[in-house]
Amino acid sequence: MSTAMTFGQKQFIPTAPDKGSFPLDHDGACKKTMVQYMKCLFNNNSNNSLCRNEAKEYLACRMDNNLMAKEDWSKLGFQEESDEKSQLKENSK
Repeated sequence: MSTAMTFGQKQFIPTAPDKGSFPLDHDGACKKTMVQYMKCLFNNNSNNSLCRNEAKEYLACRMDNNLMAKEDWSKLGFQEESDEKSQLKENSK
């Protein structure tokens, strides 16, 4: 098997994805919140809907420490605080 390129063959140049890939937390800046999230998942049979607060804290930590791009919570699947409170009130009626 030859790894030499032939004439006319284009060279593959990998590019990073726009979303879904972010730097590793080598310094452990968000390790505490990550462990809390993982414990929540473990205690709730990997049901992430029961761990939304922990997930939000973890993502906030990553954004605060420049480990991921800052995004609106709505783009990350979270509603704004005021929207969540009003929705909880409506559901409790």
